[in-house]
Amino acid sequence: MSSIVNAVAARAKIVSLGVGVLGLAGCVAGWIVAPGDFFVAYLFGHFFFLGLSLGALALLMTHHLTSGYWGYSVRRFLESAVSTLPLLAVLFVPVFFGLPQLYPWKNPSVIAADEILRSRLYYLNTPGYVIRSAVVFAIWIVMARFLLKWSAEQDATVSVEPTRKMRTLSGPGLVIYPVTMTFAAIDWLMSLEKDWYSTMFAVMICIGQMLGALAFVILLLSVAADSRQLGPVISKEETFHKIGNLLLAFTMLWAYLEFGQLLITWSGNLPHEISWYLNRVTDGWRWVCVFLFLFNFFVPFFLLLMRPVKRRYQVLASVAACIFIAHIVDVWWTIAPSLHPEHVYVTWWAVIAFLGIGGIWSAAFLKNLERRPAVPLNDPRFAVAVPA
Repeated sequence: MSSIVNAVAARAKIVSLGVGVLGLAGCVAGWIVAPGDFFVAYLFGHFFFLGLSLGALALLMTHHLTSGYWGYSVRRFLESAVSTLPLLAVLFVPVFFGLPQLYPWKNPSVIAADEILRSRLYYLNTPGYVIRSAVVFAIWIVMARFLLKWSAEQDATVSVEPTRKMRTLSGPGLVIYPVTMTFAAIDWLMSLEKDWYSTMFAVMICIGQMLGALAFVILLLSVAADSRQLGPVISKEETFHKIGNLLLAFTMLWAYLEFGQLLITWSGNLPHEISWYLNRVTDGWRWVCVFLFLFNFFVPFFLLLMRPVKRRYQVLASVAACIFIAHIVDVWWTIAPSLHPEHVYVTWWAVIAFLGIGGIWSAAFLKNLERRPAVPLNDPRFAVAVPA
């Protein structure tokens, strides 16, 4: 079978599907028993896996635009993650039923007491939320469909036309991605707080998604590095060194944007700007901040400065796992304190929603991975990029 997926991965697909089905069944119970806790958990789980797919889309377009050697070994992983966007669009539908539990602009008593929130109701309303969500998903899915279609055409022909098309779309696509994420971030995340706003928030989200997706594909590549399909066509040290450098770059960029935003907001000390951070540095949430500083930046940063760490794929995979776990915590830290700022808040519903959505997403990811060869075929840039 010309595929990265072996018998173990095939079993993993079945297990993932089973976990996903059981998790979604638990989500139904949560919806009935504890809708307030459930919808916070469901938004968290969905946004995390959506971030993996969108981060993969951005990395895929970056690869097509730059023809970086690092991308050929992980391109099928990126494409498989991107292929799950239609599924994620369907899984987002339950969020529409939880708007009153999630957003202050759906609470009449909060609206009556907050003049700023009342002034934003022309934008923050149910029809606008649903329409904008549908539009951004449609844009992401269309871009993904074209890239996947042309990639399949590239595998079937020696013509350079599919390669040219993918590169032509990727340039504008890397602009469209943060623009559409701006609307999604305002609706889905920023409006969880009644007054808060930030002009850099969407960019921070995009970089976080790309960092999480990159850590994810490094973990997968480390597992598949010795496979019959990938082993002969990649140079382990060179490939992991290059992708490790990219991981270092995104780690630094994430930290720069997060710290820059915090510094400017804290210095300005404006109530409607600083409230978001105040909710996340009080009581137990401050220890979550310390965790994120250590394991989403400090530890990975200093380890990735060392050349041997990036050239030994087992060690690089450990760093990527550290970042991946920290990214899960980061998404929860971004969402949960908006609704529960008084103390560190974690429920079993978060675990159930994460496993439910993650199981279905993983099964779809592995299914998509089966459908294509492990490496791109007939890519004219690949032969040039492979080291002698």
